[in-house]
Amino acid sequence: MSKGVWILAEQRNGVVLDVSFELLTRGLLLASKLGVPLTAVLFGSGIADKELNRLVERGADRVVFADAPELASFLPEPYTACLCSLVEREDPDIVLAAATTSGRTVMPCAAARLRAGLTADCTSLDIEEDTGLLLQTRPAAGGNIMATIKTPERRPQMATVRPHSERPAPVVPGRTGELIRWRPEPSLLSSRVRRISYKAFDEARTIQDADIVVAVGRGFKRGENVALASKLADVLGGAVGASREAVDRGWAPYSWQVGLSGKTVSPKLYIAIGVSGAVQHLAGMQTSETIVAINNDSEAPIFLYSELGLCGDLFELLPMLTEKLQARKG
Repeated sequence: MSKGVWILAEQRNGVVLDVSFELLTRGLLLASKLGVPLTAVLFGSGIADKELNRLVERGADRVVFADAPELASFLPEPYTACLCSLVEREDPDIVLAAATTSGRTVMPCAAARLRAGLTADCTSLDIEEDTGLLLQTRPAAGGNIMATIKTPERRPQMATVRPHSERPAPVVPGRTGELIRWRPEPSLLSSRVRRISYKAFDEARTIQDADIVVAVGRGFKRGENVALASKLADVLGGAVGASREAVDRGWAPYSWQVGLSGKTVSPKLYIAIGVSGAVQHLAGMQTSETIVAINNDSEAPIFLYSELGLCGDLFELLPMLTEKLQARKG
């Protein structure tokens, strides 16, 4: 088999998750630079060809589907064993997964078994021109620096990537690729853990799922003023995010935090209010489709990344904006 770039796709209830398509965007860039095929590996049970072909339409040259009832839901031991078996058989150069619950669990276990290098929670991936090595960039020292890591000797080169740090690969209707259904041998499917039940996280409008995020920063001055942003988010049908400083000051819960030490978001609209635009925050939201900034400092870095910038007092502009949008909506 040809060496190449692999991504570890994810599914739930037989439906391929969007994070898989984000990984395809990463994989397409790397495979193109190396001139090698891109493979999507997926674990599950009885998933139809039509669903698997969604990975092909978004860039996979082939899909290897490990098909067994024991793989219907995520379990660390069989997933790890199946991944290692495939890697040992086909010897890929690079294996990528999302830094999700399953990716953060399987990849370290697989790397230990394969005696391979693993860089976790990457925000950027590239190929070094002279060597063809994978350049894996991730935050370090509490997010104060960005470290670029290489694995010159061991293979495969393995990395997990932050969800929502890249846009999903676009659909190319009619694109063709190879579908391989693999039935793992029973020895790979044993598990000391069994799934009892599953309860979905039910917090309304989480920032990573929202199409619109209204972010608050130090410019709000007091915690009670964050209610102004919540009103705007309610009018827009969006969610409220926050900079690390707003969270550290106790104005917002950690679940709202956007940035290197928080969540990575990629909404259709990101409204940064009173947010200066520190590099740590930008790393968590700069893939947003449209960025609007409100800040009273005309030199704030956030304006360099925004499609629309309003320089002024947020306590004057924000209520006015909310009122106008409410009137238009009503």
